[in-house]
Amino acid sequence: MSSPRKSLFALLLTLVLLGLSGCVDPKQDSSIPWSRPASWEGRIPGMTGN
Repeated sequence: MSSPRKSLFALLLTLVLLGLSGCVDPKQDSSIPWSRPASWEGRIPGMTGN
């Protein structure tokens, strides 16, 4: 292979490898705001416990 052909091959290979590596967004934990449970959570429906 001639020198310009080797350079073009190296450039194309580099571009392909960079394209395959990609950019990944940082993973977000969650958009749910976790706080204290509401007063009605964790109970059986219809049983008030009074």
